[in-house]
Amino acid sequence: MGSVDKKNALRAGALAAGTTLMMLLMSSPALALTRDDGDDPGPGLSAWETIGLYVLIPLGLFVVIAGLVMVLDKSRPTSSASSSKS
Repeated sequence: MGSVDKKNALRAGALAAGTTLMMLLMSSPALALTRDDGDDPGPGLSAWETIGLYVLIPLGLFVVIAGLVMVLDKSRPTSSASSSKS
């Protein structure tokens, strides 16, 4: 019974690998070099602009939101359940 499971696993793996290979071959990056009608790309971003846009701005937003949550959470009075433990 174990060899049947192995054969099915090998068959499924081969099918997945073959499907992946066919998808990679059919979606060749060379097709992206042809320009479409009306395609008008803007100027590219520098490395610093890319880092700022995709790393620094999201980190800054995270810090601001986390800070607001902490400040607003501390401004609420503590619950009575924690003070009644003594």
